[in-house]
Parts: sequence; C-alpha cells; structure tokens
Amino acid sequence: MSRRPLDLANIIAIFHHALYVTSILWVGGIAIVLLALLMSTRRIFAFNLAPEDISEPRSRTYLRWSFGVLWLIDGILQFQPSMPLGLANNVVAPAAVGTPSWLHALMLHGISVWNSHPITLAVGVAWFQIGLGLVILVARGRTSRIAGAVSAAWAGLIWLVGNGAGGVFISGASLLFGWPGATFFYVIAGIALSLEQRQFLALFSRLTLRTLSVLLVIGAFLQALPSTEFWHGGPTNALAQMTRSMSAIAQPHWLAAIVRGGGSIAATMGGGFNIIVILWLMVSAVGLWMARSRAWRWPVWTLIAGAVVFWVIGEDTAIFGGVATDVNSLIPLALLAWCAAPREETALTQRYMPRELTSATSAVVATFASSMLIFAAVSMGLATSASAENTLFLAQNGSASAVDLPAKTFTLTNQYGRPFTLGEHKGRVTLLTFLDPHCWTDCPLLANQLAQLRSQLSLNANLDIVAVAADPYHETLADVRHFMKQHGLDNVRNFYFVTGQLAKVRTVWRNFGVSVSMKPTDKMSVHSDLMFIITPSARTHWIVPDDPIASASGTSSAVSELKALLSLEGVH
Repeated sequence: MSRRPLDLANIIAIFHHALYVTSILWVGGIAIVLLALLMSTRRIFAFNLAPEDISEPRSRTYLRWSFGVLWLIDGILQFQPSMPLGLANNVVAPAAVGTPSWLHALMLHGISVWNSHPITLAVGVAWFQIGLGLVILVARGRTSRIAGAVSAAWAGLIWLVGNGAGGVFISGASLLFGWPGATFFYVIAGIALSLEQRQFLALFSRLTLRTLSVLLVIGAFLQALPSTEFWHGGPTNALAQMTRSMSAIAQPHWLAAIVRGGGSIAATMGGGFNIIVILWLMVSAVGLWMARSRAWRWPVWTLIAGAVVFWVIGEDTAIFGGVATDVNSLIPLALLAWCAAPREETALTQRYMPRELTSATSAVVATFASSMLIFAAVSMGLATSASAENTLFLAQNGSASAVDLPAKTFTLTNQYGRPFTLGEHKGRVTLLTFLDPHCWTDCPLLANQLAQLRSQLSLNANLDIVAVAADPYHETLADVRHFMKQHGLDNVRNFYFVTGQLAKVRTVWRNFGVSVSMKPTDKMSVHSDLMFIITPSARTHWIVPDDPIASASGTSSAVSELKALLSLEGVH
C-alpha cells in the first residue's frame, strides 16, 4: 500500500509551542521559586565570592568559557525543527551501523525511546544543554564542579548512545571526519572542571596535553591505513568523496566552494596530501607531549591551525544540514589544547568589574540556568516512563477528523459464525476498521495496534473493536480466523472480525467511504487505512487515517492517538 509523505508542519508547530511557550513558562516559574529561596537564605549574595572562586586560574576560566559556549551552541542546534523526528533516525541510526552487538542494541533502544517521546525529549535536550552551558559559563567553585560532573556524565551518555562511541569501533575512522567524537572531549573537560582547584592545577595541563598527544598518534596511525582511502588520487580519495557529499548540503555558497576546493586539492595530491595530514598530527603529538617541560606554545597553535583548516574542509563546520548536534570533534580538540597550554595553568584570571556586581549577575543567570536543568531533567525522566506520544502518528497521518455523521448499520457474520450487527451491544463505543485477511504489510501492523490498544484499556472498557474484511476474494471465515490467530487478535476482548456475502460487504465499504482494489491474480488488496470511532447512539464522531509505521514506537504512537480520541468518548 502507498505511503503518505510526512506531515511535518503540524509537528513543527507542536515542537515550537512546547519549546517557546510551555517550557519558558515552566522555566520561569521554577526560577522565581529558586530566586525566592536563595534570597531568603541570602546565599545569592555570596555566589562566586569564596576565596577559591575569586582566585580561579586562567586555564580553568578558559575551559569554562570554551565548553560553556560549546554547550550553548549544541543547545541552540537542538532548536532546529527537524530534531524531534530527525535526530534518532538520521543521526543516531547511521552511527549504530557496524558497532558491536551490545552497543548496537543499546543504541537501538535509545532510538526507540526517542521516537516514542520525540517532542518531550527534543525540548528537554535543548533546554538541558542551554542550562548546562550557562551554568558552566557563570559559576565558579563548588557549583562549577557540580556542573562539570554533570557535563561529563551527559557528554558520556551522548558519546556512547548518540555517537556510537565516536566511531572507535568502526573501520575507516579518521580524525578529519569526527573520530573519536566531539563529546569525548566534552567528557575530558567536564572531568577537569569537576576537580578541586588544587587537583586541577596539578593534573589538568599535564594530563590533558599528554592525552591529546596519544590521541593524535592514534589518529596518525588511522590516517596511514590503506583502508581509509586517503592515499588514493582522483575522485576516489576519501576527502574528495566526503567534500562532494558535504558541499551538496544547504549552506553559504562561499563555504561550499572552500569545501569543494579542499577536496579537489586532496584528489589532485592523493598520497601527498595524506602525508601532510600525518605530519601535522605527528608533529603536534610530539610537541604536546613535551610542551610543559619545554614551556612550548607552538605545538598548541600548530594543532589549532590544522584543526580549524580541517574543521572547514573535512567537517564542513558541521553545523548545516538541519540535524547537526554539535560542531564536531576538531574544535573541541583545539579548545582543549588551548586551555591546557603551558603558562596558563597558574596565571589568575583578571577581573574587570566589581566582584559584587559580577556575583549578583552570575547568581541570577545561574538560577535561571538551574531551572532549565531541573525542568529538562524532570520532563525527560517522566516522559520515558509515560505512554508514547502520538507525534509519529501525526507526522505520518495528520490529525483525525472530528465529525458528527450517522453511522449506517450493517449485519455481517463474525469469526464465531454468528450474526453481528454494528452497535448491537448497548452503551458501547465502537472502533471500526477494515482489514484484509491475506495482507502481510499494513494490516498486521494495524492488528498489532488494536491488540496493544485493548491491552492498555481497562478490562471492562465500554468498547467494541470491529474489523470488516476488505478482500473480495479471501473473505471466508477460515481466512478471518487464520488472520486473527496469526496476529494475536483471537484473545482480544470484545474484538469482532466480520465478513459475509461480497455484495453486503461491498455495501459496507461504500457506506464508510473505504476503497478496496484487487484483481483475481493479486495476493492481497489495496484498501483505505481508516478507523472510525462510533458512539453508542450510532454517530460517527472521529475518522482516523492510519497508515501504520513499521516500528514499535510508531505502533505506540498510533495507540496513544487512539486512546486519546477514545477517552473523549468516555472509553478508558
């Protein structure tokens, strides 16, 4: 059966309302409560004024500023309207390809959870990352250490479930294309920020520079492998192929031209270009390893210069395309090296404003940021334990039509061989649909929806579920019973699969506007995927288009829509 194009306008409107209206009201309300509590205890007036906070080393300040801004950018990218339906399927799913079975299963579970709650989770992630970035930017001391620990944990979750461990298990990985994942560097930064000042001064610069040195050596080794195809000349060169793909994405023309130019140079030089990349990685690695003992800064600037160049031509800045989630790995790598540069670790940050003024301003910003974190964490936590949203259903089918039409009654034969009349059980609402007993595409999915729906209603729910056979050549009771047994409908309470003489069944199709097309040589029919919610007084109140999505989250989304509509008719 044919598929409808996704109806994204409705989803975008719902997403924007949740993002800009509902969320802001909640964030504002929580912030007011927090401000009142802090002012009543007068803690707000001491924010960032502890001796350790005032004497923060410059390297830690730079680290906060760098990764606070990165989290803000990541949060803003989550505001893109394609995020609810695009993140799991277009970002996470491709990253799961080729991962070990345990990680693959974990990522598929994450995809299913996201697709079951796309609006709530997309909104939650956006505000969580905005709040996290703001807290890291303005807080020092203990609050900053807590924010660093939260940042490391959140980045680690994204790195594992969202990025497939940054591609470390995938052959052909390259530092130029995002290995080992941007959030890997967020984890390092978060751990560093979570350290007490004494530990930070003793460990951050030395361990960070040497960790980056080791990563660059591994990156050079991966770059030298023949399987990465960077040694090729011409259009088969890995960078040339990547730039052709990236430059086709909607972006400024000048940027696309630069990206194509970089790919053209790589294609022309072939192995020579790859030698330059490997030399850059190895020289930077050796320099970073020795930087602290020699007080060298040139390795940091060498790494930064190359990172910026390849961020443009190898990663196309990573922010275009509609589903970008971060700036990719090279910018966080460069920022981490800059923050850990020699001579910065002990110098104190200069203050250009009165301490009390910066303290009060930072306290207010941190309070609102904390309210964003609280709202996001609570809403995401509650969503994952709640029923699935109807978001995927609405995207696939659009909204159900509210009507008030007479439902023409009929009498056909049910699966037990007894007559069944529409509405024969007084006081019950009827959910009416049409199924082909020989269908193996949409109808089994619809059957699964009906079974799930009934299992989520109360035992004595005042509901009859009725399916009319929609196949002019396979409408016998044997066909009906086989379909029910095959798809788990034989144990569904108050479910009736009805059929009868073809002329009578055709009349039912016609009365409900259901088209059924089939030739004698066809294996199954093509028919309208519609459901009708009919009141006990034989009035059709809802016409529900239901072109089913072949996924657990899609089924759950449809069930949520049907439950919501039935609840309006008093069925729970």
